[in-house]
Amino acid sequence: MLLAIDTSTRTVGVALYDGTQVLGEIVWNSRDYHTVELAPAVAEILRRSQVGAETLKAVAVATGPGSFTGLRIGLAFAKGLCLARHLPLIGIPTLDSVAAAQPVQGLPLIAVLQAGRGRLAVGRYTCPAGSWEPAGAVEVTDITRLVHSIQQPTLVAGELKEEEQRALARKYKNVHLASPAQALRRPAFLAELAWKRWQSGRVDDPASLAPLYLHFGDPIPG
Repeated sequence: MLLAIDTSTRTVGVALYDGTQVLGEIVWNSRDYHTVELAPAVAEILRRSQVGAETLKAVAVATGPGSFTGLRIGLAFAKGLCLARHLPLIGIPTLDSVAAAQPVQGLPLIAVLQAGRGRLAVGRYTCPAGSWEPAGAVEVTDITRLVHSIQQPTLVAGELKEEEQRALARKYKNVHLASPAQALRRPAFLAELAWKRWQSGRVDDPASLAPLYLHFGDPIPG
């Protein structure tokens, strides 16, 4: 049984996965109350799935980019659980789970999440062999630069405000916006990605696993 935790932004989620099915999933919008909401959410999903904490065999956690506080809380919780119960820990980049939720197609993909102060964290993906693979490092940009950077038909998915969606939709010949349901960052996809890594023996050291913090004070690439 694998527990997946994502506290990268105000969209927070936990999921239980056993390699065959998603036994439970909770996603909610937190108003920066990650500290008081996370532990009760984990207890609730265990209760609703009728499994005990002793059945957990691994923990997955989203490693960012995202909110400094949110990532710190999620990673600290996951590390504490792993150290206390001697469980393997698997860190998964946050935008990889956004990409994993998108249908595989011939278009490139841009996965996004809110980075604060009108900025977006952007990951670009291609699908060379039946699954989405990162195509370069995560960028910090804004909606104007993002729109201008899209010069070919591209799928865009992730956290976007209404005005950002409108700006992208105006470039309808090249921008294919994922639906709100597809754009939601679901911990079940984080769990699937982590399960594959765990089964292949690729786990992380709880003592050294660190989140990906973007330096929002730096100039926006352009």
